[in-house]
Amino acid sequence: MALFNHGKKKEKAPSCCCGGNCDAGSMAKAEAGKTGGAAVKVLGSGCAKCNQLEAATKAALEQLGMDTTIDHVTDFATIASYGVMSTPALVVDGKVVSYGKVLKTEEVVKLLQKVR
Repeated sequence: MALFNHGKKKEKAPSCCCGGNCDAGSMAKAEAGKTGGAAVKVLGSGCAKCNQLEAATKAALEQLGMDTTIDHVTDFATIASYGVMSTPALVVDGKVVSYGKVLKTEEVVKLLQKVR
C-alpha cells in the first residue's frame, strides 16, 4: 500500500565523499597530496578557525624549536582522503591528531611532544 510514497522513487545518495564527482585521477592526486609536503599540516578551507589553528601550531613549533614549515591544505578531496569531515584538523607526520576544533598553543605543544 503506497499511502505515503505517491509513486516517487527514492534517489540513491552518492556513496563517495565528493558527491559522486570524483574519478580515479582526482582520488590518486588526493592520495599523493597526503604524502608530499611538510610533516605538519592544517586541513581546512582557509576560514578564520583554520587560520587560528595554523597560528597556534606555528607558535608551538617555534616554542619547541622545531621546523616551522606548515602546509595549509584547502583541497576538499585531499582533506577527505585523511578521513576528516570536520575542520580545522591538524596532521602530524601523516597522522590526524586533532579535528573539528581550534587548539590553543599549549594543546598543540602537548600533541607534538606526544607524537614526536
